[in-house]
Amino acid sequence: MELKVFNIEGEDTGRTVTLRKEIFGVDENDHVIYLVVKQHLANKRQGTHKTKERGEVVGSTAKIKRQKGTGTARAGSRKNPLFKGGGRVFGPRPRDYGFKLNKKVKQLGRKSALSYQAKKGLIRVVEDFNFDAPKTKNFIELRNNLKINDKKFVLVLASKNKNVYLSARNISTSKVITVSNLDTYSILNASNIMFTESSIKLLYQNFGIIQE
Repeated sequence: MELKVFNIEGEDTGRTVTLRKEIFGVDENDHVIYLVVKQHLANKRQGTHKTKERGEVVGSTAKIKRQKGTGTARAGSRKNPLFKGGGRVFGPRPRDYGFKLNKKVKQLGRKSALSYQAKKGLIRVVEDFNFDAPKTKNFIELRNNLKINDKKFVLVLASKNKNVYLSARNISTSKVITVSNLDTYSILNASNIMFTESSIKLLYQNFGIIQE
C-alpha cells in the first residue's frame, strides 16, 4: 500500500511511503488484541483500594450479650460484620492487577491493530517537522491543515520532541508518542494515526524488517 507524504501545511510533497504488508497487512488476531488491551488497562490500575476487615476495626472485643437466651443470634464483639461500624467481609485489598504477556504476543497485537487501521484508511504520513517553540496554536494549525481537527489524533514520532509534545499537551483529543512507546491501545483508540517519515522507517527496524 502506497501513501502520499504531506507537509504540515497539508500539501502533497510528491513523495510516497510504502506500508509493508508484514506490519500493515497481517491477518488480524482479535483475541491477541483483547489480551494486549486488557493488560494495558490492567497495568494502569492503581490497585490501592482497601477496606477494614473484622480484625482491623477499632472497637471493644468484649462480648456484648450473653450466649444464649436472648432469642437472637450469638455475637462475640461489636466488630462483627453484621453490626453497624463492624468490619467488612472479604473487602478489597491492595493488589497488582498486571499480568505477563510474551513479547511476540504484544508484537502481533500491534501489527493486528495497525492492519485494522490501515484497512480503514486511518493512517497517514507527514514529513519530518519541528516547532520553533512550544505553542498550542501551532499544533491546532497542523490539525486543521491535515483536516483532522475534530477527531482523536495520534502523532507518532521517531524520537522525543519537546516542542511538539508540549504543543499538543493541552489538546484532549491529541496524543504525541514515539515509535518505541507505540502500543495497541493507543492505535485502536485513535480516529487518525499520523506517522512521520522517519518514524515509519524506525518502525520497520524495530520489527526487524529490511527495507528494499
